[in-house]
Amino acid sequence: MWNRKRTLARPRTDPSLAVQNIRQKSSLALSGRALIASLLIAIIGAGTALPAAAQASLPTLGDGSALTTGEERRLGDRIIRELYRDPDYIDDPVLVEYVQGLWQALLAAARARGELSPELDERFAWEVLLGRDRTVNAFALPGGYLGVHLGLIGVVATRDELASVLAHELSHVTQRHISRLIAQQSRQTPLLVGAMVLAALAASKNPGAAQAMMVGGQAVAIQNQLNFSRDMEREADRIGYGLMEPSGFAPQGFVSMFDKLQQANRLNDNGSWPYLRSHPLTTQRMADMHSRLPPGGAAAQQPLPPSLEHAMVAARARVLANPGVDALRLWIAEPQGAGFASQPAARRAAGWYTAALASIQLRDFAAARTAQAKLDEVVRGDAAAQRQSQRLAAEIEFAAGLPEVALQRLPQGTGLRPELVLRTQALLRVGRPAEVTGALQTWVATHPHDATVWQLLASAWHAQGQPLRAVRADAESQAARYDYAAAVDRFKAGQDLARKSSSAADYIEASIIDTRLRAMELLLKEQAAER
Repeated sequence: MWNRKRTLARPRTDPSLAVQNIRQKSSLALSGRALIASLLIAIIGAGTALPAAAQASLPTLGDGSALTTGEERRLGDRIIRELYRDPDYIDDPVLVEYVQGLWQALLAAARARGELSPELDERFAWEVLLGRDRTVNAFALPGGYLGVHLGLIGVVATRDELASVLAHELSHVTQRHISRLIAQQSRQTPLLVGAMVLAALAASKNPGAAQAMMVGGQAVAIQNQLNFSRDMEREADRIGYGLMEPSGFAPQGFVSMFDKLQQANRLNDNGSWPYLRSHPLTTQRMADMHSRLPPGGAAAQQPLPPSLEHAMVAARARVLANPGVDALRLWIAEPQGAGFASQPAARRAAGWYTAALASIQLRDFAAARTAQAKLDEVVRGDAAAQRQSQRLAAEIEFAAGLPEVALQRLPQGTGLRPELVLRTQALLRVGRPAEVTGALQTWVATHPHDATVWQLLASAWHAQGQPLRAVRADAESQAARYDYAAAVDRFKAGQDLARKSSSAADYIEASIIDTRLRAMELLLKEQAAER
């Protein structure tokens, strides 16, 4: 976890239940042996009752050792199903494309350096999900999933700073930190049991000493977990730092990102001592990264200046994080202020992009067009920034109810997802879905887990009077988000449609549906067995 403290799993034996039993038996003046017997009964009772509840959220852990890669992936799939249903989940093609570009470069470097084993590479998902949250945070999930908050994208000044966060979280996954943490927690259970048994022996002689032993045993177990978590954070820092330069990013991004993280934590830090933190102090991590920077003076340690494209992407993240109407109005007025024209190009590009996108949110399309025209002047000569400005121009016209004009703003045949999604939406609006069906089919053939494009393909087939193909595409969209029950329902609806059709094309489609239905039913059974 980059920012938040990781929540540690609760031990399988609940100490509070045992303590309660000890106090009850002590009041009856039982002997030390009787106390031990009653305590062990309580422990066994707790140990046999809790796994049934635990199995509702975790797979079977076997002998208590680290999770296998298959178990970790299934655990991640279960978590990700819930995140897809979260109203804060956002699939913005522009932001997803930008983050994925950084993520794929880091994955390639991890493969080349041997940090990412072939087994993990094949078994894990390696998907990035964006959350409409204004906090500065990112987090790794089991099975190769990564969550990134829009607040993080909006606050980082360079692509190198954002890449440093992704590299840190990627290293948590490649080093199997989640699996190792679960194994470490399972080894803490004997410490807690031993402390409770000693407390039972002391209870008949000195109740105060018994309570001290109980608390002390819990403290030892918790401290061991904290130490393990701090070691993981340091390891993720070191390995993530090693991925930066091979991926094409400036390692200085790590240091400057820590500075931002320290500022973000200053408002909500409770002042805990370092040995009570699951994460090392940010100053300690900053010092570690500073020591790894190559020599060359202060200039060599400064991060690269922000690119125009990154400034615009960060501005987009801030607007889409739903900051409120007042913030949108302030952003629209900001470029009109005195001295704005003398700001650096990246600052002016971000200001005009923010003003244009905020005007779309407030349905003021005339102001949006004016701001986008100013943006064009700032980014002229920068190919990546011009592409973002062009997309914004098409987005303005589509939101204004002018899909034909939006199509004129979009280039054809780029093979890029943001253009494909916006072009499809515009063509569906003007009743020309056939023009984009081939491109959508090509995309899902190479990106079968893209639920958004599958849904667009379903709409395109439906608009062309192809209900069976539309139903199958809709089912694939549900499967891509791991909602196997909904996918089975849609595939069965496709079977019903196929029985009423005599078309040869529908016969082929029906065969595909039958095969996919069997696969989804098997996955649904596995999902039910896990529960």
